[in-house]
Amino acid sequence: MTVQTERKRTGCSACLDGNAFPIDISMAFQPIVNMATKDIFAYEALVRGLNNEPASEIFRHVNEGNRYQFDQACRVKAVELAAKLKMPTLLSINFMPNAVYRPELCIRTTLEAADRFGFPIDRILFEITEGERVEDLPHLRDIVAHYQERGFLTAIDDFGAGYAGLNLLAEIRTDLVKLDMALVRNIDQDPSRQAISRAVIQVCKELSIRVIAEGIESEAELRWLRGAGVELFQGYYFARPGLQQLPEVPAKRLSILD
Repeated sequence: MTVQTERKRTGCSACLDGNAFPIDISMAFQPIVNMATKDIFAYEALVRGLNNEPASEIFRHVNEGNRYQFDQACRVKAVELAAKLKMPTLLSINFMPNAVYRPELCIRTTLEAADRFGFPIDRILFEITEGERVEDLPHLRDIVAHYQERGFLTAIDDFGAGYAGLNLLAEIRTDLVKLDMALVRNIDQDPSRQAISRAVIQVCKELSIRVIAEGIESEAELRWLRGAGVELFQGYYFARPGLQQLPEVPAKRLSILD
């Protein structure tokens, strides 16, 4: 089967035109900061409705029949808005592993969108979402390997929650791991969360995997995790997601540990 035939069969052209998913979507962007360099490392694209309806409302319309179209439409919309906003950092895009039938073909829509809207492909980071069980682990390994060969960074999202556990890390060697907010919450006061997080951070260090702590809401959480060796952070403490905009991080937040 030719690439053109496969794209026609799966609707890739429609995805690029934004017509494949049954409802209109937009994106909110939330910064990921680097406390070592005191700047913004990336912006994560978070799906929203046109009137800032939450992701949960959008996911009510996703099913097995349109999962692929949703995944591709999200990629295109994220790239389109990142280019429009002249995003100067990495763009972090979530992808649904069970929606990727062949990585070398499914990535074409992303590449075409980057070319169409003028966004550098070397500034795209793909996050594996934890919302669904990985049905085919060797397939996911192939997806990550293919993306890395193409020069994309990869990450496991929400590590420590859902299905994103140590077995996944043992099988899938991504560039980054995002500590789930359930581990981060009040970590400065919780010895159990501290012990688990130290172990994950140490494992990642030995595997040369960078850690992002997500869901930071307090200075105390930030201080504990920075002391444990984490450099990259995301959460309301720095900025809330902005619909179709790139929220700024207050300078005092970046220099709080000086």
